Amino acid sequence: MMHALQRWAHGTAELLDDPRSDDATVVASLRDIVRINRVFGGAAAAVRRIDEFLAAPTARELTLLDVGTGLGDIPRAATRRAAERGITLKTFGLERHPAAARAAKAEGGVRALVAEGGRLPLPPRSVDLVLCAKLLHHLPGETGRAVLREMDRVARIAVVVVDIRRSALAAAGFWLASFPMRFTPATRRDGVISVFRGFTQEELRLRCREAGVEATVRRHPGWALTAAWRPVPQA
Repeated sequence: MMHALQRWAHGTAELLDDPRSDDATVVASLRDIVRINRVFGGAAAAVRRIDEFLAAPTARELTLLDVGTGLGDIPRAATRRAAERGITLKTFGLERHPAAARAAKAEGGVRALVAEGGRLPLPPRSVDLVLCAKLLHHLPGETGRAVLREMDRVARIAVVVVDIRRSALAAAGFWLASFPMRFTPATRRDGVISVFRGFTQEELRLRCREAGVEATVRRHPGWALTAAWRPVPQA
């Protein structure tokens, strides 16, 4: 049953991945994702891993790029944690959907570039921290590997990836919770697909290794997985 659902998920397009999705649907889904990140632990997992690299910073002012930033809720949470450590974290995001980039600025206060994650319009080692949350499971094969390599290329201090730990229990829990939380039908559908496109701990480690990076992968409450690494200094 699990394998059949996984095959279904990999063969079914999410509405957020469809360039034909209208702006209102995209923004409504992104608003739901802010709540999903808060309730199901994605935001907390991301901040926990980012905080590891804030413990001994080389400067009191750092930059963070969030690839697939949505409404910028995770960069905002990271900024608050950095401030507790006396660090100013300057954040900006990247989105491929113009409506999402506009909403990130209007609703989240995060400037966002419109570009593809596999071709980041930035020089090597130009950003201190690079984050990618709940995006990798949307990107199969070489597309995902290209995004991982690009994040590694532009990061100076660290890269943090957050994604979903695949679980039929997580999918069922999300589906049931989506009704009292009043998620849109698009979010309800996409969320279940996303869970079945998620990773095991070893699968996420392997995806990173295939892209040429050795990541430390951890499990977190709420079916979250994180992978993090320090880029190898360039010769």
